[in-house]
Amino acid sequence: MGRAPGTRRPAGTHSVAESELTATARRIISTCSQLGISLASAESLTGGRFVASLVDVPGASAVVRGGLVTYATDLKASLAGVNADHLEETGPIDPVVAAQMAVGTAVQCVADIGISCTGVAGPDPQDDKPVGLVYTAIAFGGKAKVFEHEFTGDRDAIRSQTVQAMAVNLDEFVRELAFGPEAGQGTADRESVAE
Repeated sequence: MGRAPGTRRPAGTHSVAESELTATARRIISTCSQLGISLASAESLTGGRFVASLVDVPGASAVVRGGLVTYATDLKASLAGVNADHLEETGPIDPVVAAQMAVGTAVQCVADIGISCTGVAGPDPQDDKPVGLVYTAIAFGGKAKVFEHEFTGDRDAIRSQTVQAMAVNLDEFVRELAFGPEAGQGTADRESVAE
């Protein structure tokens, strides 16, 4: 799993993060459009904020297939294809759940790339998982890369940081697809690949 760049953004920097998010979303849409690849998301704690940041970009309809908001735990299985037995065993805040959400949303939305997030925005811990623990994943070709994040701040800050991390990771991923491994140059230090 990987720690995405910028995962410890202090609370109160939302305006900077929003302008960075807009620029990153534009790059994602442009790169995916050039590659002719499509995207879909499955979001839990962000409630659709990530896919909204993409569809704010003119031309997004050529790339974005759709997004699933799987806020309720059971919807992660019924809509995003997460294994119900695994979900029952681990709960929703789990790297395998994030991976299966990403793969499942790509399948459900007939997209080339699926991206997902699941985590604890707070204010209270969930299933013995601390506030700020978030897993994001990117799926391509049936395999998913999972990132673990430890965000700080209040509920809104954690949700905003999650969206920003998803955008940064996806931007690096699609640039790597377009221009080779040197283009992505991710700084993630804990990542895993799940099938």
